[in-house]
Amino acid sequence: EDPVGNGHEEKDTNPFAEYMWMENEEDFDRQVEEELQEQEFLDRCFQEMLEEEEQDWFIPARDLPQGMAQLQQQLHGLAVGDGSEDILSKSNLNPDAKEFVPGVKY
Repeated sequence: EDPVGNGHEEKDTNPFAEYMWMENEEDFDRQVEEELQEQEFLDRCFQEMLEEEEQDWFIPARDLPQGMAQLQQQLHGLAVGDGSEDILSKSNLNPDAKEFVPGVKY
């Protein structure tokens, strides 16, 4: 069917159908404003959460006294020697025991 001169097809029952949302423009505006306020509130809460989390984090360089930070660096540099043979020779564990599974009664 060919459109009529006003750009609408003849079978359109309401030529203003695309503008009917304007009938409830105040409700539409209120809904959009509420959504924007909710989004702003969520953004503020998220930012506050990040700031609280940042304050709660333990950052050694910031939170330890200067001497403590040096001690911590020295501790990280220490390596434990491989004394596994010594530990195995003194062990009281049964090498033939069943594997431990939490929650299973034997």
